[in-house]
Amino acid sequence: MNHEQALELLPGYLDEELSLSEALEFQRHLDSCGECSQVLAQHRDVSAQLRSAQLRMDAPPELVKRIEAALPGRSAPWARLGERFKGQDNGNSRNVGSRWLTWPTWATAGVMVASVAALSVSMSLYLAVPSSEDRLTQEVVDDHIRSLQFNHLSDVISTDKHTVKPWFNGKLDFAPPVIDLVQQGYPLIGGRLDYVDGRAVAVMVYRYKLHPINLYVWPSNGTGIGTGTTQLREPAIHERQGYHFAHWSAGGMTYWAITDAGEDELHGFVTDLRGQLSS
Repeated sequence: MNHEQALELLPGYLDEELSLSEALEFQRHLDSCGECSQVLAQHRDVSAQLRSAQLRMDAPPELVKRIEAALPGRSAPWARLGERFKGQDNGNSRNVGSRWLTWPTWATAGVMVASVAALSVSMSLYLAVPSSEDRLTQEVVDDHIRSLQFNHLSDVISTDKHTVKPWFNGKLDFAPPVIDLVQQGYPLIGGRLDYVDGRAVAVMVYRYKLHPINLYVWPSNGTGIGTGTTQLREPAIHERQGYHFAHWSAGGMTYWAITDAGEDELHGFVTDLRGQLSS
């Protein structure tokens, strides 16, 4: 992939609209091209600034009052419907029952029913949108699956934490903790760089028997997934698409562990890892 092709794919990569093969090819190009990586970082910086609350400004109270005063007064839809019925009843009392079937009355009722139906559909669509935690969970699961499919578990293969930890130097803007758990039955087998939640992250790869365990680590930003009360309780083990995973924050870092091993095995890994991190 050359620069021109990469720049054409960049907007789709930012919006996560590329196919799996396109995204992987684009990521490989980024790994060897500092210029395209810089362009991508500039685009992300602009997007972050546009989403910043500092660009928003509340209207002054006086302006709000003037706008509200200039708006034509209209009663609520249900009130207008009731007024129409009342007006018909106060007229000629002859054939009152038939007037309930007149076109204006039922047209108004039909509009109201359609409005309620549209509101219900809109609410259903809103509730169907996944939360930020759900989207991040799916992103981690998908990334774990890709690492297995493309045999890309490790960029550096080593059981020595003193080899794996220095390998990340200069490749990330933080120093990930690398813990040796071989005595607990979870040997370290390597590490790699990956991209999750809109940033580069460290992945330490462990193994339980024949089951690889991906441990994703990146700095907590104070508002992201895995912060707050998660630090005060034991991380829960969840399951998605046949994989068990857990996430938590500690020491300013966010951790996600995922594996195809059983729930008890992952629980043991998380407990031993957190014990080593806190010691």
